[in-house]
Amino acid sequence: MIEHRDSTANIEPRQLTEFFQDWLSLLSSEKHLEMLNKSDIVILAFDTEANRVVGFVTALTDFVQAAFISLLEVIPSYREQGIGTELMKRMLARLENVTAIDLTCNPELQPFYARLNMLPSVGMIIRNDRKR
Repeated sequence: MIEHRDSTANIEPRQLTEFFQDWLSLLSSEKHLEMLNKSDIVILAFDTEANRVVGFVTALTDFVQAAFISLLEVIPSYREQGIGTELMKRMLARLENVTAIDLTCNPELQPFYARLNMLPSVGMIIRNDRKR
């Protein structure tokens, strides 16, 4: 059963495996937990039977003018089950009083976010992980 949690309380690195599979450099489970803990908002999809996190979404925000949804990830074996959509709906509900909500994604992911009433935009980025 998938349970949604708004906190990393009682989450251990061993419960954060199989994420970041498509990344150039994998984030360790310890760094993943640190990142979750330092996010302004975190929502987890937790499989209670498997005792592990299977998806998450994070945001950085001032809770007034701006929010940036920094990451949405669902581990490969749990994709196509609506977990990512539910995580995003919960995040957008948490941010409903924020004026500007932004995220960046690859073009092939834009149709997913468009289904959540998000609009395409243009931006600039730096990817320090690609300098290696």
